[in-house]
Amino acid sequence: MSLRNRCSVFLRGACAVTLAVAATAAHADLTDEIQIYDDSINKKGQIGLELHLNTTLDGRRTPDWPGEIPPNHGMRATMEWSYGLTDSLEAGLYLPFLRDASGTTYFAGPRFRIKWMAFKPAEGAAGMFAGLNLEVGDVNERLEQGRPAMELRPIIGYRNEDWLVSFNPVVGKTFRSRYVSSKPDFSPGIKIARNIGGDNFVGIEYYDEMGAFGDFKPAREQNQQLFLAFDIGSVAVPFNLGIGRGLNGASDKWTVKAIFEVPL
Repeated sequence: MSLRNRCSVFLRGACAVTLAVAATAAHADLTDEIQIYDDSINKKGQIGLELHLNTTLDGRRTPDWPGEIPPNHGMRATMEWSYGLTDSLEAGLYLPFLRDASGTTYFAGPRFRIKWMAFKPAEGAAGMFAGLNLEVGDVNERLEQGRPAMELRPIIGYRNEDWLVSFNPVVGKTFRSRYVSSKPDFSPGIKIARNIGGDNFVGIEYYDEMGAFGDFKPAREQNQQLFLAFDIGSVAVPFNLGIGRGLNGASDKWTVKAIFEVPL
């Protein structure tokens, strides 16, 4: 099957699954993982571990619902374990922890994911890639509105020797929420990165929480963040480092994040 046909089949399937998820309630608030997914995936039998760290240096101080822990001065640390079921299918487990502004530490609750790459370029080659990531979790209600939660993340992009572009139009879903609409939320994100030598990249990552389908918030009320991000792969412990700035009054002003690939 040609690349064009594979893209067409994937897009039709992704749209169908996304619409099925979007037919139900959605909302998620725990920002323990600030990342744009690309075509990276474990080989069959390979075990991986990533450590996600981020902190809100200056952000929202007022709870959005009764009992919520606002992000201001919060620190979040998450271990993400992954295992290659096949060369195109990967399972993952998140164990997120949060330390709030008062110094209290919480275990947010486990999350599980399955990532499928429908197609991707060969190692070192250029080309398009596409996949889907499905995530489910049971997160502390102080951090997310409704339990359990589900997220569907299509992955669409292109890479070559010099550039990486990846788009994640994320649809979320939560159950039994007392404080939000039953409509789903849409949170698109995009990454554009340029190779600066070796396996090192610099670029931007943009994240937007647009609100419920059919009732998107005005731009000034959306949580919009733009990160300057560095991906350093030419070291013993590869990492992503980003400094994020909120683009309006509804967004956290400053966020710093890092992701380390822990060698096993």
